[in-house]
Amino acid sequence: MSSPPSPGQAQQTNYVRSMAIIGALFFVFGFVTWLNSVLIPYLKIACQLTNFQSYLVTFAFYIAYLVMGVPAAWLLKRTGFKKGMSVGLFIIALGALIFVPAAMTRTYALFLLGLFVQGTGLTVLQAAVNPYVSIIGPAESAAKRISIMGICNKIAGSAAPFILGSILLAGTDELVASLETMNQVQKVAGLDALAERVITPYLIIMGALILLAIFTYFSGLPEVDTEQEDETVAAANTGKTSVFQFPHLVIGVMSLFLYVGVEVMAGDTVISYASSQGIPLDEASRFTTFTLWAMIAGYIIGIIAIPKYLSQQKALQICAILGVVFALSAIFTEGYVSVLSISLLGLANSLMWPAIFPLAIADLGRFTKMGSSLLIMGIAGGALLPLLYGYLADLVNPQQAYWMMVPCYLFIWYFAASGYKIRTR
Repeated sequence: MSSPPSPGQAQQTNYVRSMAIIGALFFVFGFVTWLNSVLIPYLKIACQLTNFQSYLVTFAFYIAYLVMGVPAAWLLKRTGFKKGMSVGLFIIALGALIFVPAAMTRTYALFLLGLFVQGTGLTVLQAAVNPYVSIIGPAESAAKRISIMGICNKIAGSAAPFILGSILLAGTDELVASLETMNQVQKVAGLDALAERVITPYLIIMGALILLAIFTYFSGLPEVDTEQEDETVAAANTGKTSVFQFPHLVIGVMSLFLYVGVEVMAGDTVISYASSQGIPLDEASRFTTFTLWAMIAGYIIGIIAIPKYLSQQKALQICAILGVVFALSAIFTEGYVSVLSISLLGLANSLMWPAIFPLAIADLGRFTKMGSSLLIMGIAGGALLPLLYGYLADLVNPQQAYWMMVPCYLFIWYFAASGYKIRTR
């Protein structure tokens, strides 16, 4: 008769199972998030938009992180992390459903509402999942665990634009060229048919999200208690009444705001930018996938190197410097080299979230849930910076608008080099 598993073996089994479930959740929000890179050029054609108007896609999606960040924290305090994850998945499914009437009426405002609702669900999901991964194991290897989750996220993200792009953007160059020769009735019919392409994919996404929400709710995912502090953290936090009394967290939120902004710009503007460089849309749609492959390569490096060869903060410094180098390369070169430089920003961005998040929530103790939600609110950078890029692209040109990335990466370097230490001074 076999002996029962030892406590250590049982703990390891629970850890692996928990990581597998969380990996599936990272896959989901990677897939949903990176669909935006296809929706921007797709809705620009289907709804006849300017560059600025088309980047309202990212604004509507990411502004939810700012608006719903605090409500997400309140929700998680009532539900805990596990139930909160299920609620988040159901909300994302509702957002996907809104795409059906939006496509049937070709109403841009409804598309934006659906994106905002999806962003709301992801706010809840990320506010639960990211601190969970940071806390579930040793603090010094948190970046490694988040890098593993990042691979799940970016594998889904690299597949999303390829799959949806092959459905939504197929033949769009020919359609755009023929619109000028169509009468008004033909033009409306052609654009309506293009808009309706989105219905079936989003109904499939909705069904998958509902199934995963039910699975997560009934799974054996253990709850993590962040209200209890160890003696050292409790002593350091004595007398603190607000999450804003942690300077390293505030600077971390600013860094995350800028990081998400440049990451979304790298992934979601590259298709339109490639088109502006004379590359056909069918081919241009692949560059977001290249960006995500570069991020996966960076995650693999992080898994191997952190913390054995590189500390989290040193990896973040290197990534920030690479961001400056690739941004300048995109600005000062042309054609495929310039576009590929934007895709290579995926490598520079890869270890930023895995390093910024654990450095920013370190030693928060009972403030961890609120601190996590504040960081999630920083994802609103993905709403505002791409919108500013779209404005500059219309005002100057899409290439020169990338200058705005350089100061963003320099601030992130400051956080990695010095800002994260402020709590210990």
